[in-house]
Amino acid sequence: MMSTEVTTKRRRRGRGAKGQSPDAPAVPAAPFIKRALPFFDVLDEEALVKLETQVDWLIETVGVEFREDPEALRIWQDAGADVQGTRVKANAQMIRSLCALAPRQFTQLARNRDRSVVIGGTNQVFAPVYGAPFVRDLEGGRRYGDMDSFEKLVKLVQMSPSLHHGGFVTCEPCDIPVSERHLDMLFTHMTCADKPHLGAITEMSRAQDSVDMAEIVFGKDVMAQNCVIMGNVNTNSPLLVDKVVTEAIRTYCGRGQGIVVAPFILSGAMGPVSTAASITQALAEAMMCCAFAQCVKPGAPFVLGNFLSSMSLKSGAPTFGMPEPVISNYVVGQLARRLGLPLRCGGSLTASKTADAQAAYESADSMHSTMMTGANFVLHSAGWLEGGLATGFEKLVMDADRLGGYQKVLNGLDVSDNAMARDAYGEVEPGGHFLGCGNTMANYKTAFYESALSDSENVESWEEKGAKDMERRAYERWNSMLDQYTSPPMDVAIREELTAFVERRKSELPVAWY
Repeated sequence: MMSTEVTTKRRRRGRGAKGQSPDAPAVPAAPFIKRALPFFDVLDEEALVKLETQVDWLIETVGVEFREDPEALRIWQDAGADVQGTRVKANAQMIRSLCALAPRQFTQLARNRDRSVVIGGTNQVFAPVYGAPFVRDLEGGRRYGDMDSFEKLVKLVQMSPSLHHGGFVTCEPCDIPVSERHLDMLFTHMTCADKPHLGAITEMSRAQDSVDMAEIVFGKDVMAQNCVIMGNVNTNSPLLVDKVVTEAIRTYCGRGQGIVVAPFILSGAMGPVSTAASITQALAEAMMCCAFAQCVKPGAPFVLGNFLSSMSLKSGAPTFGMPEPVISNYVVGQLARRLGLPLRCGGSLTASKTADAQAAYESADSMHSTMMTGANFVLHSAGWLEGGLATGFEKLVMDADRLGGYQKVLNGLDVSDNAMARDAYGEVEPGGHFLGCGNTMANYKTAFYESALSDSENVESWEEKGAKDMERRAYERWNSMLDQYTSPPMDVAIREELTAFVERRKSELPVAWY
């Protein structure tokens, strides 16, 4: 490792680069949404207290299993929890006090500091789909994800101004051995994009590789004082936390980095069939993980997650965009704010296999409730298909286009003197029109959200352009975006150090495909 002085100098030279071609979509000055609308609260105080009482009962009386990680049990015992075998119970007030140590909001630095995001409070950060083993596009159809698809998706996210965060597994590159693919994915995020992103979590060594590579990019001193990378994990509902979760927490939070914990509950399977009971179970699981993270390192950034879905009780298949998950988004938003924790929930979710009307309806309902409840960090904001099994290229750019519209809504109503347009009334007579007046000409570029994909022209114009539907227009758009892509500048020395790290770790790891 080079000296701190040398690495600091070289990082300063590379900081602040945009990495966009002049023809690429413009990135707004704000790299995340600063919400102006009030939150949409659906429950009264009595109902909220009843739910919180159930959460406390689960923590104190039922408890949560922490399996496969003896060190996690030792940490709980040292904290004063009741540990019987692998079952952990605790005083609810103790858990709430530990959760209160986590920051209400925090900044995750990006390689390009202009794209750093603030997570928590009234801020909202949109990230793409995560974890799909398959990809789909209009011409290539459905297929296993590969490294070529993964790199294209990272580049598309980089170029999408309404996606503020890179996520991590935009698809699984199944042509790379499982033991090595996290290294290639991290390298791609770190070199092909300059937005913040997540790291690997499936094994402790992979989480450690993620933290080590982030240290190369940001430097030890910067990393010691800032969140520069986060992990995203799911509990094994019902009421089970395995070593993937606890080891990820120990690795990321132990270094002062962030962790997102989202219980993934299908009501009727991994939780009771009641939406209310599933919400309280999810909150209990996430709160126990937050408390554990604060035992590891007080003040470690933590995002409380809720990923609740209904299911078909006839077939067992998960359903998305249904009314029960929508109401859960609203409720968990209220509960998370009462806890003072940043929230992850929702997204543009659908069970549809293609970017069709079902996908549009389900995604819109799911994402609208996510927006209105004020979710601070939203994975699966764009690209989700087939219950999360596939990433759709067309769906990614279609969703991103709609996210821009949501951002406009969340900015609220402009009531400035300019917006009141009094000068226009002195220029336009009653019965006239405002199309050519000075106020319109001064504001026409920013007055309305301009969708890149919606076609609002007359039918004759649409037919002259080939009568293309939304999916075909989206296909052409993402291909055009990739044609315009330019790699964001990166200090040569940092890139070389990352390359050397990846090559060394690959030489040390056995090749494994499962």
